[in-house]
Amino acid sequence: MVRLIGYFFGIGAVVFLIVAAGVAWYIGDISKDLPDYEVLNSYEPPVTTRVHAASGELMAEYARERRLFLPIQAIPDRVKAAFLSAEDKNFYSHPGVDPIGLARAVINNIRTGARQGASTITQQVAKNFLLTADQTYERKIKEAILSFRIEQAYSKDRILELYLNEIFFGMNAYGIAGAALTYFNKSVNELTIAETAYLASLPKAPSNYHPFRHPDRAIERRNWVIDRMVENGYVSAADGADAKKQPLGVTPRKTGSYLFASEYFAEEVRRELISRYGTDALYEGGLSVRTTLDPKLQAYARKALQKGLLSYDERRGFRGPVKTIDVSGDWGKALSEVEFLRDVPEWELAVVLSATEDTVEVGLRPEQEVSGAVGSERETGTILAEDMKWAYRLNLPGEKARNVKKASDVLNPGDVVYVEPIEQDGTRHLRLRQPPKIQGALVAMDPHTGRVLAMVGGFSFAQSEFNRATQAQRQPGSAFKPFVYAAALDNGYTPASVILDAPIEIVSGGELWKPKNYGGGSAGPSTLRLGIERSRNLMTVRLAQDMGMNLVAEYAERFGVYDNMLPVLAMSLGSGETTVMRMASAYSVFANGGKQIKPSLIDRIQDRYGKTIFKHEERTCDACVASAWLSQEEPEVADNREQVLDPMTAYQITSMMEGVVTRGTAAGKVKLDRPTAGKTGTTNEEKDAWFMGYTADLVAGVFIGFDNPTPMGRGSTGGALAAPVFNEFMQNALKGTRPADFRVPEGMKLIAINRKTGMQAFEGEEDVIMEAFKPGTGPSDVYSVIGLEDYATGEAITTISPQANQAVTTGSGGLY
Repeated sequence: MVRLIGYFFGIGAVVFLIVAAGVAWYIGDISKDLPDYEVLNSYEPPVTTRVHAASGELMAEYARERRLFLPIQAIPDRVKAAFLSAEDKNFYSHPGVDPIGLARAVINNIRTGARQGASTITQQVAKNFLLTADQTYERKIKEAILSFRIEQAYSKDRILELYLNEIFFGMNAYGIAGAALTYFNKSVNELTIAETAYLASLPKAPSNYHPFRHPDRAIERRNWVIDRMVENGYVSAADGADAKKQPLGVTPRKTGSYLFASEYFAEEVRRELISRYGTDALYEGGLSVRTTLDPKLQAYARKALQKGLLSYDERRGFRGPVKTIDVSGDWGKALSEVEFLRDVPEWELAVVLSATEDTVEVGLRPEQEVSGAVGSERETGTILAEDMKWAYRLNLPGEKARNVKKASDVLNPGDVVYVEPIEQDGTRHLRLRQPPKIQGALVAMDPHTGRVLAMVGGFSFAQSEFNRATQAQRQPGSAFKPFVYAAALDNGYTPASVILDAPIEIVSGGELWKPKNYGGGSAGPSTLRLGIERSRNLMTVRLAQDMGMNLVAEYAERFGVYDNMLPVLAMSLGSGETTVMRMASAYSVFANGGKQIKPSLIDRIQDRYGKTIFKHEERTCDACVASAWLSQEEPEVADNREQVLDPMTAYQITSMMEGVVTRGTAAGKVKLDRPTAGKTGTTNEEKDAWFMGYTADLVAGVFIGFDNPTPMGRGSTGGALAAPVFNEFMQNALKGTRPADFRVPEGMKLIAINRKTGMQAFEGEEDVIMEAFKPGTGPSDVYSVIGLEDYATGEAITTISPQANQAVTTGSGGLY
């Protein structure tokens, strides 16, 4: 018997050794192809790029995987406890594989026939980072081998850190920090027990526990995690019971832009980041971007531009409803399916239910629940006749404009329109609104640094993503004239130089061009100051002709208005195309004393590790390194900006453009409590309206026009349309700030001259103005007029342009 037992023992030992050798061979064989686990040392997951305003407020996020990397030290113990309870309670004690958990899973699989996994957190790290998700025994063996190796190479905290930052939670959220923001719009430190438990339940199967598609399953799984947390001693029984009573409370975080009115700005920053670093860096690089945007100024800019566009649009009448739907059934559901302007929260979408002579009853778009379902409540309201009078002028597409007398002639049941709630005398009214066809742009900039403080590229980003501030190439018209005058003042002319304002004909390239002043007529000999204040086209053309257009082109390129300006006379009236951003940058040169600046939307960019990889500030300060003050001299910041214009010329132009605001083409339109300079601009047939202006420390430019340049109607000038928008914005932007005078360069002389003749005024003379002169210059002792030849005949003077082979204009009648 003993010999038999020994015999079987020997056979068993041999079999065991053979099996062990086979297993060892098999493990050794598959180990040859195992990936290198040391790559975990250089783990850099795709991380969300975050864009912030200058105030630090979050503006936008860009990511393919919504993830924010958190070091293990920043993850609260409660969050760790939830995931350990849900996934691997023995994590800190097993060597990478949990034998007890594995045995339990095998028994359950045999008993139930189900395929239950027993992967530890370490095994999941091995699978997620190094292996595929194939459900095979070979993959599981590789996973176990890698888990042992990972446990030997890394600490438990490092493994848990990798796991919590890599796992997928559904709804495009990756990592615990991203999941907390996506599901609850909270940081991980703010999560409650119930919220933490729900997030811990998701990695198993996010789609099975979706908060809106499968809320019952989600709550059941969450409560199971809470029970495990109580069982493992991480949470008290009382706290666990309270947590299980809580609803899921999921409030998905919106994507895109988070800061009100910042969509155009954020999109421009996005394009710049792609241009600098590429798409992958933007959507995976985890960049931290601090922009120049001032949220308050941005809101003021949006409000001012929208008000100006709506004012123009409503004067032209009602163009019809957004859409027409059937209101015989549940109008709320049908209305909720109509796209609306999500970035105009002041307005609501409504459908007409009935219309009488004086009132219109409407149903308002139902609120959308967090899950995306349409709310059950149906709210109605009334539009009174007085709140839609502007719409009594019908300007329907394809029909001749006409006036009607009743509200029922304007709107019919089923018409979908926009309304704006208005509180008046304690009563809520609804005012009829329509998105304007007219568009525009506004840019506000710090003239000393080039920091773009506000930028609006149109009425609504949801209506049109085209940014008219940076992408629209438009003719600036007379807003270009200050650069012609700057070239003149830098090259021997003075503000008191007299130019003839009279008809002129110019022949070039076989074409005849007859520029005209806006409104016709001419004023005869006038000073440069009067020419810019009253925006005289004929004077500007003669001045440009006298100087030569090559000089004007050089100055336009130096200011950055154009890259390669065609040196033809029509360009002196702003017939070339440029952007509002470039014009604002160019006007900043006047405001800052002649220094070239680079407009910037970004102050600083940091990589995922906090290292600064870009900053807009290029000035240097070699002495700014002292750790303490030891009676040394204050350090000086070296200003390395290029001086592109004589500071005295910059002041002379500024002084002349102050006259535009006080008594020129913008008189009565711009009313600020401080010195303000600016210039209107209007092009042929009123297709473009501009106002570019500035105070001592803030520049703003406004453009208004149709995207497809078409006439806006007689009187739609820069002074009538754009200047009021500038004024509204600047009044709000400068409220509460101390007025500042324009800086007068040392050596400038102020001399009283006759406004009309430009000669020095004598005591008691009328129509006198104090004019700024550079050292060595002054008013002329002899009355002389540039371009006076043949003026006595009263007829247009015909000249031949030196650019004989180039056409002077593409339109007829010139620009204003």
